[in-house]
Amino acid sequence: MATHWFYPPVPVRTDGASMTRKVNNVEAAGQELMKWTKRGPKWNQAVRVCIACISDEMEPEEARKAFLAAAEEKGMLFPD
Repeated sequence: MATHWFYPPVPVRTDGASMTRKVNNVEAAGQELMKWTKRGPKWNQAVRVCIACISDEMEPEEARKAFLAAAEEKGMLFPD
């Protein structure tokens, strides 16, 4: 399976409060989303868009936008 890359990466907080991960592809975004315990409407949308992108039904940029919105909603976005 091919990796679905996007740019620029989305910097998100990880398990440690001071640690970040720069997510730059749909598959990594999906993995990160599955770790989150707080799952709001933007999380749901991001998961759906990631699945659609992996199925080649949407472009990676759409997954990036949805993941960014979900990270903002949860407070996981790390200021770059």
